[in-house]
Amino acid sequence: MRWSLVRSALLALSVESVYAGQLSEVSRRKGFTPQLKRHAAPEPPKDKRFANETDSFRFYNDDSAQYFVDELPDMPFDLGEFYSGLIPIDMNNASRALFFIFQPTVGEPVDEITIWLNGGPGCSSLEGFLQETGLFQWSWGEYAPHINPYSWVNLTNVLWVEQPVGTGFSIGDVTATSEEDIAKDFVDFFLNFEKIFGISKFKIYVTGESYAGRYVPYISAEMIDRCDEELLDVSGALMYDPCIGEYAWVQQQAVAFPFIVEHNSVMGYNTSYMKELEKLDQSCGYADFRESYMAFPPNGTQPYKHFNSSTDAECDIWTGSYLEAFHANPCFNVYEIGLQCPLLSDPLGYPTDLQYSYPGLPVYFNRSDVKAALHAPMDVTWLECSPTDVFVGGKGGPQDEGDFSLDPIQNVLPKVIEKTNRVLVSNGNLDYEIITNGTLLAIQNMTWNGAFGFQHAPNTTIDITLPDLMYRDIFVSSGFDNGTEEPQGTMGMQHYERGLMWAETYLSGHMQPQFQGRSAYRHLQWVLGRIDKL
Repeated sequence: MRWSLVRSALLALSVESVYAGQLSEVSRRKGFTPQLKRHAAPEPPKDKRFANETDSFRFYNDDSAQYFVDELPDMPFDLGEFYSGLIPIDMNNASRALFFIFQPTVGEPVDEITIWLNGGPGCSSLEGFLQETGLFQWSWGEYAPHINPYSWVNLTNVLWVEQPVGTGFSIGDVTATSEEDIAKDFVDFFLNFEKIFGISKFKIYVTGESYAGRYVPYISAEMIDRCDEELLDVSGALMYDPCIGEYAWVQQQAVAFPFIVEHNSVMGYNTSYMKELEKLDQSCGYADFRESYMAFPPNGTQPYKHFNSSTDAECDIWTGSYLEAFHANPCFNVYEIGLQCPLLSDPLGYPTDLQYSYPGLPVYFNRSDVKAALHAPMDVTWLECSPTDVFVGGKGGPQDEGDFSLDPIQNVLPKVIEKTNRVLVSNGNLDYEIITNGTLLAIQNMTWNGAFGFQHAPNTTIDITLPDLMYRDIFVSSGFDNGTEEPQGTMGMQHYERGLMWAETYLSGHMQPQFQGRSAYRHLQWVLGRIDKL
């Protein structure tokens, strides 16, 4: 995900280390080498806050004061009420702790907290904070940060957490063998967070993207199972481009070829290669699988499929096409296939699966001045995705991630839907990492609220009425003032049944709040109960 250093040339892409279904293999190659030099950019002057300004802050108290952040380097904005730091999972053991950033809403006070988690496994939620849902945004190709007009902080109190242990600034021994272990650690941390910030009787919404499609339902289910409505009142959940089923076989391989056919005008494969892919799609059983099970209502329970990157290598359409895409487009981005060269720099270190940033632009969260401002551990080298395993199982488990838990569609996701009747699952239609029809196939193999799958195919449009707030002033100053107040228009498809909302987002890749902020804002409005349909 989410969501960085002086580098004058791309680091070599090691194709031997890429395997379909192993998201962490791709993630680990994004970590920077010790040879990289890091330089801090100059910091603009800012006025200090008044000494008594914290008196008006809702969550500022004697316990939370140690986490208060007054300013951040290179962020020439009033941060408002802002906290970050490490909170132990067990308050009697400070050696294992999760790092967080907490921004209370800038709107009217609300008794709710929205948790944001990035995936990986082992990728930092500070990507979500800086490039997706935070109050300000510093994304690919941007020289400096700016206010995010579609920030989720406009709506609710947002908590970004780097988890599990081994991710980002979070510290301690890696002990997890399952999602259940990770969920227990997270909820223990969250209860300590609530106590420090004086929070109780708040509605809790758990959200995230990618591998967090596993984190979100397991954490939500752990909260539900603890039967504590005062501290753990789970009221909704949201997952973007999520790993909710068997993501290597169902959400990648089985749907790769039709995705390529639909988008080959930007992916750029030649005729002979397309014929090879079509043969594999037929001979490996993917076409028959789609024909049998991509149906509304479902045609029955899907046979269990597990993609083994060694024994199934000849049927690896996804990885083969992923690597082939770099020939036509060296700047190919699996997370947003519409992007072409030049390769955009990233203040977090990698805008694609390649490591890259402009010379003079260091990895923001690895700067010593940023660490000090955020109360982060100075001795931790921050990388957006962990170069080491966050599960002790190594390459074990059904998904080769060391994660031995069942896919969420089997138990925990139905539990969360049935408890809240306010769960949104969404996919960006330009994402090749987790493919839209693969996520729909996973949903069509799930039973919730007394029925199996969606009974009707999605056919209702999502019409975004909000005009452009990000670039409108630039258009006006350049003389293009006609239509700047117009709505965005039709930007997706929606479908709701029995407590589950499905949303396909047009012109969006994997990180939906980064690519389509207006659509993501609408999604959150629905999850929070502010609107009844998208």
